[in-house]
Amino acid sequence: MGVGTLDITPSERSYVLKVLRSNRLSYGPWSRRFEREFAKLHDSRFAVFVNSGTSALSIAIACLKEAGKWREGDEVIVPAVTFVATVNVVLEHHLRPVFVDVDPRTYNIDPGKIEHAITKRTRAIIPVHLFGLCADMSSIMRIARKHKLKVLEDSCETMGVRYRGRMTGSFGDISCFSTYVAHLVVTGVGGLALTKNERYAEILRSLANHGRDTIYLSVDDDKDIDGERFEEIIHRRFRFIRRGYSFRATEMEAALGVGQLECLAQILRTRRANAKVLLNGLKAYERFLQLPWYNPRIQEHAFMMFPIVIHKDAPFTKMELVSVLERWNIETRDMLPLINQPVYRSLRIAQNDYPVASWINTHGFYVGCHQGLKRRDLQYMLDVFQKFFRARSLI
Repeated sequence: MGVGTLDITPSERSYVLKVLRSNRLSYGPWSRRFEREFAKLHDSRFAVFVNSGTSALSIAIACLKEAGKWREGDEVIVPAVTFVATVNVVLEHHLRPVFVDVDPRTYNIDPGKIEHAITKRTRAIIPVHLFGLCADMSSIMRIARKHKLKVLEDSCETMGVRYRGRMTGSFGDISCFSTYVAHLVVTGVGGLALTKNERYAEILRSLANHGRDTIYLSVDDDKDIDGERFEEIIHRRFRFIRRGYSFRATEMEAALGVGQLECLAQILRTRRANAKVLLNGLKAYERFLQLPWYNPRIQEHAFMMFPIVIHKDAPFTKMELVSVLERWNIETRDMLPLINQPVYRSLRIAQNDYPVASWINTHGFYVGCHQGLKRRDLQYMLDVFQKFFRARSLI
């Protein structure tokens, strides 16, 4: 049983066939529709559809750096637990990532530790909404306003959920989402950058298209236009006004995205129901395992995955439990270890400065709770956990 799933619905197949019959793969009506509907869902004005969540993060950083006139070596605060892409895009743009430890219950960045990391060179905070749960954006935005910092929400693992009545991704200056395989909305490859700022939207769209003048980004942009405006487009349509990237997606991914959005509410309901089964079934082992936690009075959980962290005093190791699960065909993955990755050795990260992240790196993993799992699959998973604990006389 894997950690992700994909079920192509009849509507999605129909939409992709319509794209193929149109003989149009470049940016067009399906991409615009997907952007429009995704932005509306997340209470934003603009969305830019690109080929990955990482690409969305990259153009978001580049946009904020350009607009804010950041210099190389300026600092960006990032959580000490997240996928490597969050940090890689900071380094890619010659900025310095400054790590902040995470909350021991939610695994998202700990707002109480952010201000200690702020210096005169700090330019932004990147809160990451991990595993389907929004970070404490009320506290983070209060800190950002106090110190005049930009906020880039990395929401690649969380979409379609609310925090204190507001949609995830609607708090920061820019927010980024992923539609990669095994995510909540799946288009194969894909990601989106959202913003309410019209200037940012123009820069983001230009950056995703080689830095092109945004007067002409689609073959439709010079149609049905006459007079001076037509001449202006013809004059400017092959101008490149900044160094950009080729981060474009196709109409086929967009068509899949439109169909997936139609199913998102049901996807979230099923994931939550599956998570509830796992939570209830694993409660018997809570003295050994920390199960997912959130406050339903103020936030929703998308449960992109089901994270588990073994308590430090448990009489077994993570590898002992994970090995049993894997042998019984239950896929597990580490909970996004970051500060101990070999690629970051040159950053000389003192892991003792991040005790919660270090604990998660050593003791944390996740399993799937996606909509493709049936009740019998969940019961099978619970039975394997029971076999493990019973074999060690722990129940």
